[in-house]
Amino acid sequence: MGKNQTRFIFVTGGVVSSLGKGIASASLGAVLESRGLLVTILKLDPYINLDPGTMSPFQHGEVFVTEDGSETDLDLGHYERFLKTKMTKDNNFTTGQVYEQVLKKERKGDYLGGTVQVIPHITDEIKNKILKGAGNSEVAIVEIGGTVGDIESQPFLEAIRQMKLELGSNQTLFLHLTLVPFLKSAGETKTKPTQRSVKEMLSHGLQPDILICRSDGVLAEEERRKIALFTNVQESSVISMPDVDSIYKIPVELNNQKVDEIVVNKLNLKCHKASLADWKRVINEDLNPKDSVTVSMVGKYTELADAYKSLNEALRHGGLKNNLKIDIRYVDSEIINTRNAKSLLKGSHAVLVPGGFGERGIEGMIAAVKFARVNKIPYLGICLGLQIAVIEHARNVVGLKGANSTEFDKETKHPVIGLISEWMDSEGIIEKRDENSDLGGTMRLGAQECLLDKGSLSRSLYKKAKILERHRHRYEVNNNYLDVLTSSGMKVAGKSKDKTLVEVVELNKHPWFVGCQFHPEFTSNPREGHPLFLGFIRAAKKYKRLNK
Repeated sequence: MGKNQTRFIFVTGGVVSSLGKGIASASLGAVLESRGLLVTILKLDPYINLDPGTMSPFQHGEVFVTEDGSETDLDLGHYERFLKTKMTKDNNFTTGQVYEQVLKKERKGDYLGGTVQVIPHITDEIKNKILKGAGNSEVAIVEIGGTVGDIESQPFLEAIRQMKLELGSNQTLFLHLTLVPFLKSAGETKTKPTQRSVKEMLSHGLQPDILICRSDGVLAEEERRKIALFTNVQESSVISMPDVDSIYKIPVELNNQKVDEIVVNKLNLKCHKASLADWKRVINEDLNPKDSVTVSMVGKYTELADAYKSLNEALRHGGLKNNLKIDIRYVDSEIINTRNAKSLLKGSHAVLVPGGFGERGIEGMIAAVKFARVNKIPYLGICLGLQIAVIEHARNVVGLKGANSTEFDKETKHPVIGLISEWMDSEGIIEKRDENSDLGGTMRLGAQECLLDKGSLSRSLYKKAKILERHRHRYEVNNNYLDVLTSSGMKVAGKSKDKTLVEVVELNKHPWFVGCQFHPEFTSNPREGHPLFLGFIRAAKKYKRLNK
């Protein structure tokens, strides 16, 4: 379906942030996809940063990396976990990118000396980017970040208002997510915040077609009728979305309330009925575990769970396929050390060190890896977690005193991890970087091939010799130390396509020890899981059984 025929669903949020627009968008997309429609989802972020790549995880949560190497909002992770469609750099853009493009055009003289203004130049650029991101999809769900009423999001709201005028009402639909709070002191559910939120929408020329009302419990028919009356929305399109015990229930809940039928009828889409058997199976797996395992995640951003959003979900997926509930124990890498590692990691059935940047908390991670190695506890190191495993092995097994990464100690005598100045990307193009390069433009990013060694644990998990996984890092294992590392029990289980960079390491005399330079969590989903996480959780289950 071409851009002129693509149907657009614009998703906005009101009253407060963090209502779950991303999950709602992804869930609606999943239901529409199950009806045989080609669906994509875009996230429009009103902040002025060019992308979240250099933003603090404490402020913005994780950075999700797409297959084509774009650093994007974590909501794109939700989209990929719920849909079969892969996101690209065109599925996420920011105010910063819009203004940057407009200013480049102005410098080139594209506006013929005219005055550059928010309307029409900024709004036109937003519309162009939306159309580009929609591609050839039949349905494009467009999530507007922030909350209606925020000054930053006004150009985006104006742009989608214009799109409805240009495309017509049969090609556009406005879905507004809002909060209907219950006041315990009054014993009443209050609809006024939703009424005010819709009034704010109307002030921008936007009339919602569907309201999804977030609440503690199911809204009574009387409350839905009142909301419909005061917001000019049909009562059947006022959807009650209470808190659920599993986010995987949301596609089924939307379908139960016929949200997909409302969308299909409003947008004149031709498709079959929804088939949600996969999601019902996932819900059953999620709500009926037979046992549990504890995974200790030793990281530097543990104060904010969203900093490891995809990783948390990937562990959960591993649990689904092993009929296990995953208890994630977050361990601050600045607190753990060789003296207290035993007490902090006591009761762990597996240890994981995730990705990260900077020197803070590194020694704590090294202590955690040593504890897992010595005590034969299943270990998974991701990105930085692989590098920490190499440093720990070099120091404590090989005996290279002070071995380190040049990221943390530029004067180390044994730089087992270093900044590689050039490498070949997936298309065979040589990329280059140095210490002075911009942080956002010097990383190995996106999906790249990895060749797995025959006979390795990783090869047995993936069940194939060549895999494609996503990267986000600047530093690599120093090949000058490979001989001493491999001769002392460490195995290089995977290398890059050109066989110059280490991608996976394992330990020969350990039941389950894997470090990978890539981020497998970005390609895990609740329907199939991911080979590494399935194996990791299975190993944790075995460790628990053997160490009762």
